[in-house]
Amino acid sequence: MHLDPMTRRTALMKLGLSGLSLPILSQASSLFGEPKSVTTPKQRLIIMFTPNGVIPDQFWPQNNGVDFEHKAILKPLEPFHDKMLVLRDLHNKVRGDGDDHMRGMGCLLTGIELFPGNVMGGSNTPAGWPRGISIDREISHFLQSKNETRTRFGALHFGVGVLDRADPWTRMSYDGPNQPVAPLTDPYEAYSKLYGNVREKKRVRAVLDDLKSDLGKVANMLPHSDRKLLIDHAKLVERMDREYSSEGSVANLFSKPPELPEGIGNLNDNLPRLGRLQIDLLVNSLVNDFARIATLQFTKSVGQAKMSWLDIEDRHHTLSHEPDKNRGAYEKLIRINTWFAEELAYLLKSLEATPEPGRNGSMLDHTLVIWTNELGKGNDHTLNNIPFVLIGGGLGYRMGRSMSCENSAHNRLLLTLAHGFGHTIQTFGNPSLCQGGPLNLS
Repeated sequence: MHLDPMTRRTALMKLGLSGLSLPILSQASSLFGEPKSVTTPKQRLIIMFTPNGVIPDQFWPQNNGVDFEHKAILKPLEPFHDKMLVLRDLHNKVRGDGDDHMRGMGCLLTGIELFPGNVMGGSNTPAGWPRGISIDREISHFLQSKNETRTRFGALHFGVGVLDRADPWTRMSYDGPNQPVAPLTDPYEAYSKLYGNVREKKRVRAVLDDLKSDLGKVANMLPHSDRKLLIDHAKLVERMDREYSSEGSVANLFSKPPELPEGIGNLNDNLPRLGRLQIDLLVNSLVNDFARIATLQFTKSVGQAKMSWLDIEDRHHTLSHEPDKNRGAYEKLIRINTWFAEELAYLLKSLEATPEPGRNGSMLDHTLVIWTNELGKGNDHTLNNIPFVLIGGGLGYRMGRSMSCENSAHNRLLLTLAHGFGHTIQTFGNPSLCQGGPLNLS
């Protein structure tokens, strides 16, 4: 029996095959994420932030070159010596409104001044948000503009112990002027953002069950041309049904989501466990190519975390004001910064242990990780000699050495990162601080 066009549409609608079910099928097919064909090597960037400066004499190598030694704080990174580039004599030269902590944090990745504002810090010049985009978002937008490097999220931002309060001390990523980007500080929320589509399983499962029955009923009622379309959808339904019946319904991911233990609250004493969960999610999101750019922010500028797991009951920022006159504070700050280095080492080991999908080598071979801070030394509140430790491959830098950047503005490093991804902008942030162009790291 032939049906007229209107009757065919009516039949399809009644069976839920038009206007509802097929759009759901279209959406649901993306729940599983089709694995991308790997043609060119991927480039990735992770920026890890820890606050309140460092202890310089226990952080910076005494000598430059390939034979640099690892002081106490950098000791956990010694296994990555040949993949490490320690950049010293890089200064945050951005001036203007805001105290040193504000400008140290807000200008760290933007390289541009803060707007005047009403947030009062330790200076008499209150400030607002930065006047421009941060380099992580700039590079992400560049990658998202091209089909071959576009990913689901572009950039991901993870936080550990970051306060919900939004101000220039708590945010380092910006999508443009006055556009702070909040990190995901709750691993359960991060998991939902990354893999929440899996939770659509029940809804799509019900649709699949109905469609498997309805497709058979309607097939004989339609002409050949319409029947072929239904057969194609029937094949889609069968594929999805198999995948839903398979473990995890994420069969096409390169790597299954990590297991999250329940009930870990976003509390100070849980920071070590929260940090590891966030790192596991970060690595998994990159191996599944959800993003090519990521940040990992431990607490915040002026962060007052109490590192009880290190048997330290003093607050971090309070301690950072005392190392020159208080030997106990000096030693505690070394332990705190060494712990941060250990967390970085955990991230690096995870990347190194993960094979690069579709390529030789590890994820670390295709990922540049940067460890940085908003201050050079906490009690001096100096924006000179900001720590920048680069580890990993992907951007073609010559690693395995310590080098002086000869008192350059850190804008030049931000510019260098953009160029490493093929984004050959001439300036970034404040143009006057880009004199000399990108750093030569080859």
